[in-house]
Amino acid sequence: MIRVLIADDDALVRAGIRAIVEASPQITVTAEARDGLDAIEQARRCPPDVVLMDIEMPGCDGLAATRHLLARPDPPKVLVLTTFGMDENITAALHAGASGFLLKQLNPEQLIHAVCTVAAGGTVLSPTVTQQLLSRGASVPRRAAEARALIARLSTREREVFALLGQGMSNAEIAERLYMSASTVKTYVSRALTKLDVDNRTQAALLAYELNLHEQSGRRTPEKD
Repeated sequence: MIRVLIADDDALVRAGIRAIVEASPQITVTAEARDGLDAIEQARRCPPDVVLMDIEMPGCDGLAATRHLLARPDPPKVLVLTTFGMDENITAALHAGASGFLLKQLNPEQLIHAVCTVAAGGTVLSPTVTQQLLSRGASVPRRAAEARALIARLSTREREVFALLGQGMSNAEIAERLYMSASTVKTYVSRALTKLDVDNRTQAALLAYELNLHEQSGRRTPEKD
């Protein structure tokens, strides 16, 4: 069962999100929070697997709460719920280690899928939000030429893993696609993040998206790792 904390200052929005995600037998909402401080406290009382975090909340906002939660020794996954006109906050949440960004206008099936994907260790990037970030150069602090030079450092296997990471896949999903063990995928992901000089999977996924690597992956035949 995936434990979810909903953080939003609008009670009606929280109720709507709860109704959607609890329609899935895989998800239960353990707590709701009305602002960032409340989210931090509720996460302490009932540790969630995934936090659905609004950014603009009074007092302690979602960005500050995200930084606090992800600095913990055993942090939850954080999915940022956003609207347009918040590029700086989204970028800051990205660098804090948020596992994805969603527009509040998404449909129920997409929200449930996103929660399950993030809980499994994957990354969820709304195409609209991703394009918004990339159009303003907010994905990673480097030029495309520099990014391609970093990509050239990757081995063939690391590049394949990186491309699938760019699709938001978890380690288990990548392992199944490439006929590798999950532990081997974890090793390749760690190596790729180091070579690409990015802090987390979400930054790597945005970099893959920017270079269109997320569209260049396919199924491999079984082979030794």
